[in-house]
Amino acid sequence: MRRLGGILAAGVLALGLAGMFDVASAQTPDPRNWRQLDPENTLYIDTAHGRIVIELYPEVAPRHVDRIKTLTRTRMAPDNRFFYDGLTFHRVVDDFMAQTGDPLGTGQGASSLPDLMEEFMFRRGPDMPFVEAAVQGRARLGFYKALPIESQPDAQMAVTSDGRVSANARHCQGVVSMARSDNPNSANSQFFIMRQPNTALDKRYTAFGRVVWGLEAVMEIAVGNPPPNPDRMVAVRIAADLPENERAPIYVLRTDGPRFRDLIEDTRRERRADFSICDVEIPARVPRNPNRERSWWSIIPFIP
Repeated sequence: MRRLGGILAAGVLALGLAGMFDVASAQTPDPRNWRQLDPENTLYIDTAHGRIVIELYPEVAPRHVDRIKTLTRTRMAPDNRFFYDGLTFHRVVDDFMAQTGDPLGTGQGASSLPDLMEEFMFRRGPDMPFVEAAVQGRARLGFYKALPIESQPDAQMAVTSDGRVSANARHCQGVVSMARSDNPNSANSQFFIMRQPNTALDKRYTAFGRVVWGLEAVMEIAVGNPPPNPDRMVAVRIAADLPENERAPIYVLRTDGPRFRDLIEDTRRERRADFSICDVEIPARVPRNPNRERSWWSIIPFIP
């Protein structure tokens, strides 16, 4: 599996997909092809290497997303800092993942909240459109929003008691998942960000988000178990908790939109027999704004 530079590989997209993302207005992205991140379900992690922007999926793992939000918003005595602020990436494996969220920094710590029941699988209904991109044996692989998933086909919704089908996230690069011990119901505060795909984790760990911007920063995090000089999460915030002028107006390409099929086919042609859904890099963009150079998201490309 190749190493991807990020969910957004600006150079590749600029050369290989030029002209693909035309919109009706420079100020109003075409809603058929672009969707704006929900500030309430967007997590910012600031590091020495830049900001990491993660889209959270409460419809996939509601208990785990609620836990991440709760801890992100919890202030700790005696210094009144937020729970995740200053915590180290205490275990970082180069071709695997970067783990953090331990208040002890040893891999043995947790919050004072009770452990969580696993959410390895979820029930997907018509309200969660699945875009199929590949078939491996009996597995149908594709995307829900920016999250790579494996799902039963929509046709089976007609014969299930709840009108839904079983699905699970795939641990591609950029997917964010909850750490745990050998007990499947032991996730608490620690989580990890995938640096490379590892499908051996599928249906064994609860994925609750994906990096939509800043994967380059993830790849710069110091490696080691523990690293000799570990990187830290300088600050962690839910976007909705920040003043509006400090939030990034980030849009991602809709995986249920007409242009996404072109992206899949371009990637398939490039990768040929090696094609995997983990190879599909979903672009993130911001609308044109003459004042954006004053904002932290000035490095994110415009929607053309």
